[in-house]
Amino acid sequence: MQASDLENLFPKAADIPKEFDLTQPIEQREYLVNGEMRKWNGKTQDVWSPIYVQTANGYEQKRIGSYPITDATDAMEVLYAGVKAYSNGRGEWPSMSVSQRIECVEKFTQKMIQKRDEVVKLLMWEIGKSLGDSQKEFDRTVQYIYDTIGALKDIDRTSSTFLIEEGIIGQVRRSPLGVVLCMGPFNYPLNETFTTLIPALIMGNTVLFKPPKHGTLLHYPLLEAFKDSFPAGVINTLYGRGNSIIPQLMESGKIDVLTLIGSSKVADKLKKMHPKVNRLRAILGLDAKNAAIVTESAQLDVAINECLLGSLSFNGQRCTAVKIIFVHKSLAEAFNKGLAEKIEALKIGMMWEPGVQITPLPEPNKPAYLKELIEDAKLHGAKVINKHGGENFKSLFFPAMLYPVNNKMKVWHEEQFGPVVPVVPFEDISTPIDYIHESSHGQQVAIFGTDVNQISALIDETVNQVSRVNINAQCQRGPDSFPFTGRKDSAEGTLSVTAALRSFSIRTVVATKANQLNKDLVNQIVENQQSNFLSTRFIL
Repeated sequence: MQASDLENLFPKAADIPKEFDLTQPIEQREYLVNGEMRKWNGKTQDVWSPIYVQTANGYEQKRIGSYPITDATDAMEVLYAGVKAYSNGRGEWPSMSVSQRIECVEKFTQKMIQKRDEVVKLLMWEIGKSLGDSQKEFDRTVQYIYDTIGALKDIDRTSSTFLIEEGIIGQVRRSPLGVVLCMGPFNYPLNETFTTLIPALIMGNTVLFKPPKHGTLLHYPLLEAFKDSFPAGVINTLYGRGNSIIPQLMESGKIDVLTLIGSSKVADKLKKMHPKVNRLRAILGLDAKNAAIVTESAQLDVAINECLLGSLSFNGQRCTAVKIIFVHKSLAEAFNKGLAEKIEALKIGMMWEPGVQITPLPEPNKPAYLKELIEDAKLHGAKVINKHGGENFKSLFFPAMLYPVNNKMKVWHEEQFGPVVPVVPFEDISTPIDYIHESSHGQQVAIFGTDVNQISALIDETVNQVSRVNINAQCQRGPDSFPFTGRKDSAEGTLSVTAALRSFSIRTVVATKANQLNKDLVNQIVENQQSNFLSTRFIL
């Protein structure tokens, strides 16, 4: 495959299937604040797809629309809408019963489902995600919302009882934390964002939501659904450049919860801007450099297939991707040959093509960065061992498998977040173990092997370094009922269906001495259903 072959993968306008084409750009000129769709007449940001179209003038990048670029003053107005709606916990939303909040989220979800085709199409065009993966992301997000509702019902049912200990009657429930600043990632701009936004909302917090730089327009079809489903000020949108609008929000001290899926450096800076860091709850999904360890007892076909999926699903643009592979020398030749062949067979092309596996990269500077990693690795003794590895044209980049990789190379240390697969040979198992111990990342590891004694030892070596150990399987997030977190610089807080609800709330106790006067008082409150918090109502 030469550059010319990659060039020809980009379509002519007439070749784009009508059902997937964006015939008209989406010019967003409004945003949601304080329960209204606020008209915008100021600066805007053009949105360019990673797709280039063949024209008589050459290859032209497809412009798919634009969205508002607000400034710090506009952002502060959005903040105060959220602050007002929360009203120190006395607002309509945080004061609602759990069942009432669930009804609002269910209403939103039904409206969201009606926008499926629009959101899926924008996922494809904005970030280059394949049709199948875009549909899967939308459907998984809807299922996550329903699972969240189910988990909250379980929590609430458990909380609808009284404890009597040492002469004290108490009821323990969960209450909201306040105003949440929610910022999601470009690679899963819908799903990863909603895995924080939805639990934050349903627990009674108010939310300021800033869409990611790549993956902004796809949220536009959902703004009306948010407006119609929640009280004014409960969900508000922020648009603009993060470095222009976020610092003032943090410095105000009015943000109670920061939830960010992105860079640890950015997270550190934002937290330090808050005047009272001890009051700031942070739920963060950050950097990761997940390793795979292929031991001498590994089943080669399993290791190859799982490492292929782990390293190159959605072009390797996943925080849970396998980003470095350690292979025992006795298997290295066979492993490299098998994985290289699998990579060479991957279908590269446009998002709507059936079976496509490698698609255009949405970050404009990513191909140049990946080239830099490859050249640096070559300087220090590595080779690209798969055909066409590293060839690129515009936003298309064919995956490159590098071998042998060592600690002098940038790709050993840096999270590539793209289709470059570094492979490290080892003889002593201490080599991959030391790598994991010394790494500043601590999300996951994938271990391949069949030797019971060795696998047992590796489990015990790694469970205190990472937060998920995968045996004969790629690194991944799901199922959503499993805890999702990381150690070191990889995460703060835990996300899963149930854990996220806990992350965005705090246990609160109403307690009284168990004398007759207090018993009568509590019984009367409960029987007359006079409190949304102190209650034995059972949500089915």
